[in-house]
Amino acid sequence: MSSEQFQAAHDSIYITGRLLLQYLQEIQSKRLAKGNDTKCLQSIEEDITKALYALKEHNYQLAVISPTKTGKSTFLNAIIGADILATEAAACTVCRTDIRHIDVGQVPRFLEYREGKRQPVVLAEGDGAEIHQIFLERTQYIRTHNNPDHTIRFEIEYPIEAISTLSSLAGFTLIDTPGVANGNWEYHYSTELKQITLESLRKCHAILFILDYTSSTDLISDLLRDVMENQKNILAEKTENIYFILNKADKTIDVNTGNNDFIKKIELELAGFGLSNQMIYPASSKKGLLAKLIQGDTAANSHTKEFVKLFLGEYLEENEDGEVRVPQPIEIASKALKDSGITTIQETIIQNLTKNYGWNLISDVLAKLDKAAKAIEDSLNTELKVWGMEIEAFKNQVKEYREKSESVTKKIDLVKKFSEGKKEKLITKLTSEINIFAENAKNEIQKEIERLAHLNTEIGNTTTDLKVTQSNVNREITKIPFLGESSIFVINERKATFVEAIKRAVVNLFNSNTDNPHSQVYKLRVATREDAQNIRRAVNEFFGSQIQSWWIDTHDQLIRQGTRSREELVQEIQEQAQQISNEITTSIEEALKIELNINCIQFPSFEFLGIDTEIQSQQEVYARLEKETITESDRTASTNLYQVDIPFEDKGDLLEIDLYQIAAQIKLKIDEQVSINQEIFKQVIDRQVTADFRSAEQQIKYYIERFKDEFNYLVSEREKPEADTEEILVNLQAQKKQLNEYLSELNSIRESLNSWKPVLTVV
Repeated sequence: MSSEQFQAAHDSIYITGRLLLQYLQEIQSKRLAKGNDTKCLQSIEEDITKALYALKEHNYQLAVISPTKTGKSTFLNAIIGADILATEAAACTVCRTDIRHIDVGQVPRFLEYREGKRQPVVLAEGDGAEIHQIFLERTQYIRTHNNPDHTIRFEIEYPIEAISTLSSLAGFTLIDTPGVANGNWEYHYSTELKQITLESLRKCHAILFILDYTSSTDLISDLLRDVMENQKNILAEKTENIYFILNKADKTIDVNTGNNDFIKKIELELAGFGLSNQMIYPASSKKGLLAKLIQGDTAANSHTKEFVKLFLGEYLEENEDGEVRVPQPIEIASKALKDSGITTIQETIIQNLTKNYGWNLISDVLAKLDKAAKAIEDSLNTELKVWGMEIEAFKNQVKEYREKSESVTKKIDLVKKFSEGKKEKLITKLTSEINIFAENAKNEIQKEIERLAHLNTEIGNTTTDLKVTQSNVNREITKIPFLGESSIFVINERKATFVEAIKRAVVNLFNSNTDNPHSQVYKLRVATREDAQNIRRAVNEFFGSQIQSWWIDTHDQLIRQGTRSREELVQEIQEQAQQISNEITTSIEEALKIELNINCIQFPSFEFLGIDTEIQSQQEVYARLEKETITESDRTASTNLYQVDIPFEDKGDLLEIDLYQIAAQIKLKIDEQVSINQEIFKQVIDRQVTADFRSAEQQIKYYIERFKDEFNYLVSEREKPEADTEEILVNLQAQKKQLNEYLSELNSIRESLNSWKPVLTVV
């Protein structure tokens, strides 16, 4: 399904839905004008309204991930079609930045979200150049001052040129992720990028990995390699939604052919991660951005000069006489944009986005509208049938229906009991896995402490250089069994150890004569307070980042496991609830000798709030509470969740640090975080599974109540002496004729949509 077909289907569904809503509201108005109740139609109106809102406002997310200095921000600017994100070297992305599409004519804004705050701070609005400058200044300030305001993400509201002609993608959002940087934030960035990458794989509709063609190092960075090695199955499932962009391919590669040894090298490497036949898209983001600005008549003089300097030479024209003509930038902007590879990339992404996730959305919306239309049809058919019945016979049928519905309703309690049991098992399993994470993490910490203590036995009474040997380096992968299977907690091979971290922090350690050498090997002695502070920093940076990294992996698997289990449970709830609903339908059909539509129990994707979103919301609550109880110096990065205050004892000429005490404090921090995360998962699973059951329960109860209200309305109407049966039947037939047109249109859209149904990839 092309983006044009998606837009056409989207428009058809929206127009038909609006007409159906207007039609229903007219029926309600006529009833109200006669002093009648419209309760039986209100739930139908609400369903239509929700479906149309989801169709117009659905948030499509595209995440862009890379190390620093790959030209990621320039690439994003090229997609946006504006020089809005700061691309200077000093403005490396410091936190997640969401670029949310708005229509041309709306006022652009630059927002900042801070830890513990519900509402964002508006930093700039209106002028794109001003947003660019303030974005640059704010980024540099956060970096140089170590994030004093605890900024967690930015949001820029700005028109995105790539989807400007597709109103069906009005909720489109680009996500600019932080890269891996050097300096004081190195540990924070590595865990932050890993967390965002895994979150993007779970939540985003498309993911772009930006690689630097001009890089002298490996094209796939160590961090991206680590993520891909540990997520092979997930990556294989999302092949169509993952893109690799080879950026800065300005002159040495033809972006339109891709025939290059570098590309072949990357393809081979990706195949090793389970990404076979993965397309690599070369791009010259700078050329694409400048060409878009010139083509859209929004280029500043500096942009035009840069385009002339970098790219105009590629488009010089020579006539038969050998005379060279220099074209104007506007003359070649269109060709330069095509040559940049940007249009190919954005068209491919949008087409795949609409083909997969877009199709699922409009299919769910269409199903919701179809259910609403058929509910109206059932109402009209019931009215037509009842106006042809004897009033007393109908009253008897109403009485029987009430008795039947009450007995059937009791069966819902059995579904509730079933879902509650499944919910408790899921909570127990997930909280047990968190305990396993804690035990594994503590064991790994103890191993690192023991390794350093063992090395300490080799240190004599004099100053000794700290040596690191292969035997000091842990290369194990630890797995703990859980319920007969491998645990979801896995500690992967590391490139650094605690020994190496201490070595970088302080070269000289001391030991002393003692009658109890075993206990003394767990004491580190240094000559200066500066060395002691360096060890303290090394401990917190090393263990903080390692534990956080392990938790990110565990958290990712917990969410995936919880999501799968919840989806399976929802399907079981849906099947059981559908049986109950069908019983009600059958009882009405038998009583009135009428044929009704199936009341489909639905869980549309746009109403299915993911575990991720709920957990994030709950974590923000804890963050607000935590902010009230800790000092400013305690919070500089996510690794500080496991930061400990390491005391050192003055031993005269030396300062002594107790490794036992370090291990105990870190383990206590782990227990604190485990308790918090277990409570978060428990609350989220409890709320969501309960909400899933209630959704099914409400759909059954609304169905029952709709017919009760319909029957009450009809009894009231039939008992009115002035009621003109013939006139009423004529009006009902006219309403049904009009409704049939909407049903026919919805059916036609469904047939067309099914012909574009995406094929599921079997992994």
